[in-house]
Amino acid sequence: MILKTFKSLVVLLLLISLASCSDYQKLLNNPDINLKYKGAEAYYNAGEYKKANRVLEQIVPSYRGKPQAQRIIFFYANSFFQIRDYNLAAYQFESFVKAYPKSDRLQEAYFMAAKSYYMLSPRSSLDQQDTYTAIDKLQVFLDNYPNSEFSEEANTLIAELQVKLEKKFFEISKKYHTIRDYKAALNAFDNFISDFPGTQYKEEALYYKFLSSYELAINSIFAKKEDRLTDAEELGRTLLSYFPESLFLDDIDKKLKTIKKELNTFDQSTTTNTK
Repeated sequence: MILKTFKSLVVLLLLISLASCSDYQKLLNNPDINLKYKGAEAYYNAGEYKKANRVLEQIVPSYRGKPQAQRIIFFYANSFFQIRDYNLAAYQFESFVKAYPKSDRLQEAYFMAAKSYYMLSPRSSLDQQDTYTAIDKLQVFLDNYPNSEFSEEANTLIAELQVKLEKKFFEISKKYHTIRDYKAALNAFDNFISDFPGTQYKEEALYYKFLSSYELAINSIFAKKEDRLTDAEELGRTLLSYFPESLFLDDIDKKLKTIKKELNTFDQSTTTNTK
């Protein structure tokens, strides 16, 4: 009995779905613009953005210059955002901003255009050009509308993008250490710490900078070894001054002792030569 009821329900839902698809196709083929407008709005309000988008695409040209145009074009832009076509969403929202600079939805459209670029930002391991674009767009929005109702979210999005960039450049710097290009690693970590002074990766960045300096010093030719050991020792001391209870404390202490031991050989050599 239960199985029979379930099958009947499935058949009913299927028929409703087919009827809905049929109505949708009829709407797409219907030449009545007003009917399409009402249908697009119904689909949009019901959250069926793909269907709304298709219908809106058909009627947008017919409504340009008419009182309903602003509303329709905003819905059209947002329907792209809702179906995750962020490139077209950004384009349509920016077009809306240019076309309707006095609209009461101007700030929202401006913000949504910037947010579309935020959504295009890829994971940190990939090229970050879209991330830079998103930060620029969000910052311009904040500069123009610092007291907007969307300003808090815009600041949050920028902060998230900055963290992504931090991770990207930290991983690049760390990679130089991994492949044992210690000079490049030192330069990369210097730039990273300079560009992101408040980074959450500061302890790790200083640690890997110290490691790179240590490896470079230990494996140096004799003529450069003393100066490089001294540099590495200074970096280790600086790291501990910032993070006296560092997660890497044992390894830092161990390497500082090795550095001290190596430097002592230079002191002894100098004393012997003096005698």
